[in-house]
Amino acid sequence: MDREQALSLLKKYNEEEFHLRHALTVEQVMKYFAKENGYDESFWGIVGLLHDVDFEKYPEEHCKKAPELLKEIDASDEMIHAICSHGYGICTDIKPEHEMEKILFAVDELTGLIWAAAKMRPSHSTKDMEVSSLKKKFKDKKFAAGCSRDVIKQGAEELGWELDDLFSKTISAMQNSEDIIEEEVKNI
Repeated sequence: MDREQALSLLKKYNEEEFHLRHALTVEQVMKYFAKENGYDESFWGIVGLLHDVDFEKYPEEHCKKAPELLKEIDASDEMIHAICSHGYGICTDIKPEHEMEKILFAVDELTGLIWAAAKMRPSHSTKDMEVSSLKKKFKDKKFAAGCSRDVIKQGAEELGWELDDLFSKTISAMQNSEDIIEEEVKNI
């Protein structure tokens, strides 16, 4: 499977810009972490791109409908497990086991929080964001209330990372890919 097949499947089941932007963001963040850790950027990126493939059309069946949709593009069992594991404890009992799955679990909610915080900045960008400003937003439970702080904390713990390290690395990943994401959102 290549990225074009994955993107085509994503667009088949997702039309809202918000969901497409989130998928593209998680894709780029996962590629960043793959490169940082010496893994296959393509595989990690496609997992990030498709992690919410079923969410827009089947929110009540999130991570349960995904295997059926992913089989349309002959996704491997490894990919299906990775994608479904990001909903561990929320909508599925598939536990993240591989480092990649743990990173996906940790950054999914965090990318949403970072993007929401970026939209509140005068620049409307992640490029000038610092960990200290994100920490303030993280502590404010009313800000981006849909982004689970507990899941983000659990994700950092599963990885054995300090929360500040997870914040810093994820902000860097988003800063490095913001222009790529913006360009791709325009073209969708």
